[in-house]
Amino acid sequence: MPSCSQCQQPNTDDANFCAQCGTALGAAATASSAEQTSAETAAGSPVYAPASDQDLWRQFIGPHADYYLGQFKKFSSNGQPKFALSWNWPAFLYISFLWFLYRKMYLHAFVYAIGPMASSYLTGDISGSLVWSIMAGATANYLYYWHCKEGVEEIKKAGKLNPAAQEEAIKESGGVQPYVIYVGIALYVLALAGLGKMIQDGPPEGDKTPSRPAKPASMIST
Repeated sequence: MPSCSQCQQPNTDDANFCAQCGTALGAAATASSAEQTSAETAAGSPVYAPASDQDLWRQFIGPHADYYLGQFKKFSSNGQPKFALSWNWPAFLYISFLWFLYRKMYLHAFVYAIGPMASSYLTGDISGSLVWSIMAGATANYLYYWHCKEGVEEIKKAGKLNPAAQEEAIKESGGVQPYVIYVGIALYVLALAGLGKMIQDGPPEGDKTPSRPAKPASMIST
């Protein structure tokens, strides 16, 4: 004599539903569960509760997500993207192309790696690198906003397939690349070492101002 799982009411052996509350019993419960599973997988993949957009943005950004989400509010008005001035100190103070590489913005990293070198080569003035650093500091947050926006849209599409695809999409295009930090530190150490060597050796021989020869004594006496 099976008992109902909901109200504990005893029922006859041939009963399919509880006589008191109507809960499915035995084979009927199994059939109901199978129907639910069939409905969930009708599209060929299990139905699950996707993460909210806010959670997706946090997962995609990774470190310092709260800071960047606060900055991104400047770039949206009534749900529409807009440009606004902001400042990103890491992109300015750090080697700019490395900051973009750290955030997996590969195209921007390439532009900021080639741009300063090309400017210095064409103009013969290395101060052009400072202009590129200022440009990076002024636009990095806005460019990163678009990078995250497009990435989250792709992740939402992947999430319609299954959670594993969504997780793989976040891992591939979101988050950061920590190794870039150590590359930047190594470059700064090399630059400081080179600067120290230059200071120690002094200016090259060709740059020293030649001393004026002394006048002959005969010329002095006259």
